[in-house]
Amino acid sequence: MYTLIMSKFDRMEELQKRLADNPDDFQLRLNFAILLTDNNYPEDALKHFLYLVKNFKENSQIFYYLGITYEKLQNPDKAIEAYEKAIEITPDDADSYYNLGLIYTDKRMYEKAVDCFEHVLETDNNDSNSYFSIGLCYFKEEKYDAAKYYLQRAAEINDNDIYAHFYLGNIYKSEGDNTSAREKFNKVLSINPDYSWAYYNLAVIDFESGDLFSVIQNLEKTLELNPRDVGAYKIYAKLLAKNEEFDAADNLIDTALNNCPEEGDLYYIKAQIDKMSGRQEDYVQNLNNAIKYSNTLSVLPKLVKKELEKFDNKI
Repeated sequence: MYTLIMSKFDRMEELQKRLADNPDDFQLRLNFAILLTDNNYPEDALKHFLYLVKNFKENSQIFYYLGITYEKLQNPDKAIEAYEKAIEITPDDADSYYNLGLIYTDKRMYEKAVDCFEHVLETDNNDSNSYFSIGLCYFKEEKYDAAKYYLQRAAEINDNDIYAHFYLGNIYKSEGDNTSAREKFNKVLSINPDYSWAYYNLAVIDFESGDLFSVIQNLEKTLELNPRDVGAYKIYAKLLAKNEEFDAADNLIDTALNNCPEEGDLYYIKAQIDKMSGRQEDYVQNLNNAIKYSNTLSVLPKLVKKELEKFDNKI
């Protein structure tokens, strides 16, 4: 590892010295700027790319890498401008279209994103990443039939695409097809046994089907891999409380709050456990904590307040 890191720095130092001797060497400056970007020095790279675009205004490669540099600088609007200029110069620039599509996806401009990925597919009809990206856009728009087609196509081309299988599993689950959903989540785990969200979704399916032993197994695996999975804690604690294992449920929520201390839902569940266990002072305190963190509370705060008032009136 040390040798690899040193070789990168040596390469940058070498190019920097050569560039000092040959400041007008276009290819040398471009290679140096690309190396700076690749090694996470986007501020330094940007200076060189801006110099290059002033002097070589019709070179799409420069604008493509300028877009990457702006992305690393967390300036998506400037990145969009750079990619669009690259495409204007080279209309079949699939790489620029793809990166542009990813930015539009992040900005929730899904129609524009899909258009970009479709351009990539015009160049390469077997680009699994573009099929997945289009499927993801449709998934986020809740256009599940369209999403399913593109995600299935992505999985057909690349059977190891865990995300295509995962989102297909979520679509099947939303459709009530738990058999197909389970199949997809298990496929995800066959590719990556440490993907916690697959275990969580299997636990949800098991919970709905009443397979409590499997629910617990999958929830424990979820929390082992992701100790901050609030949803897993919530299901597990409710399950324990339903079985009147109040101490175990309370201890679990305490563990959850150590990992996720500002989750209103966890305090609300803890309050309900306190109520069932007869711990009145703790019940009131945790209802107040739930209201305090109302931005992460699924129950309407006004309903929690009513619950508090109702309890106070009984005293």
